[in-house]
Amino acid sequence: MTVEKKLIAYHLHRLKDRDPQVRLASIHELELLADPEVLPALRQLFETDPVIEVRKAAQAAGRKLYLKGRVE
Repeated sequence: MTVEKKLIAYHLHRLKDRDPQVRLASIHELELLADPEVLPALRQLFETDPVIEVRKAAQAAGRKLYLKGRVE
């Protein structure tokens, strides 16, 4: 497993943290890592997270990753 894949797995796990600040930080890191494999997790967070800021961040990151994938 590459270092990048380990980082992605780490941040995907942190999307389930009870602290919304931890979830927000992981969304940001996943956006920077720019792996389209995280799109389903971001979508689930957008649809189910109880905190509006987290949902908005997941939506924005997902949109950015989706559009980046379409351009490349």
